Amino acid sequence: MKKTTSTLLILATLLFAPVYLAHAQKETTPRIGVLYLGAPPNANVDAFIQGLHELRYVEGKNISIEYRFAEGKAERLPELARELVLLKVDAIFTAGTPAIFALREATKTIPIVFFSTSDPIGMGVVASLAHPGGNITGISVLASDLWPKRLELLKEIFPKLSRVAMVWNKGNAGMALEAKATQEVAGPLGITLQDRGVKDPNELEVIFGVVSKDRPDAFLTLMDPVLNSYQKQIIDFLAKNRLPAIFENRAFVEAGGLISYGPNYADMFRRAATLMDKILKGTKPADIPVEQPTKFELVINLNTARQIGVTIPPNVLVRADKVIR
Repeated sequence: MKKTTSTLLILATLLFAPVYLAHAQKETTPRIGVLYLGAPPNANVDAFIQGLHELRYVEGKNISIEYRFAEGKAERLPELARELVLLKVDAIFTAGTPAIFALREATKTIPIVFFSTSDPIGMGVVASLAHPGGNITGISVLASDLWPKRLELLKEIFPKLSRVAMVWNKGNAGMALEAKATQEVAGPLGITLQDRGVKDPNELEVIFGVVSKDRPDAFLTLMDPVLNSYQKQIIDFLAKNRLPAIFENRAFVEAGGLISYGPNYADMFRRAATLMDKILKGTKPADIPVEQPTKFELVINLNTARQIGVTIPPNVLVRADKVIR
């Protein structure tokens, strides 16, 4: 009788072991949220997911991901942030100041990894880069420092430059910092910066009409997740009006823009995955320093230069990390 009972127990254990293991694995599979102001498909979000894959996270196998895209409507971000919090995800990845602010209001406990082009200290997101404090850390490219340098680069390439149109999203507080920093350097460079900020992307066509009428010497677009989704419209407008322009992201130059100067965004979004990995392995966001890029690349599209009838000085071309011919 004892032998029979023991045999039955062993059989039961073998029979139900896979069920217990599957249940345990399900309970321990991390679940993260992604909150993004733009719309899918999105190259930046894809780069972050690729970064996770390189760290051996496979969606649906050993990690679960909840996506929330605001489709360019910033007013939807608070609601989407609350949805992720109610789902009790283990951590959240986001990008852009409006999305960061929405998550900051929604939770003080769930770890957040951000990618931001703005100054996270100036925006009050973290206490310092070395010691973020709280539940937020991430990657910052400090674009408020870089846009003045881009304006200086435009002036170097086109010494007679005097009027530049600056398009940016007024609905993004982070972009306001960048616009202000760029305005401050314009005067000493002898440049009149024409502020063409928009509160809604639907205003872009109106702004394009104004720019076409004013005929500035060059064009700046302070990009955020909303304006990024209007890449084709912006590039087409510039080509039609033969306007030289400088961007922060090489993707715009590869799509037909003239010049870009800044970090490799795809690399930075993939890098953000390593911070998420640290959090999923138990490190607190407060103990993970905010990272900044250490390499910046200059990309020039000579095809575009020929099409719009401008010449890039040889001393600038030799400094380019990539020249599209």
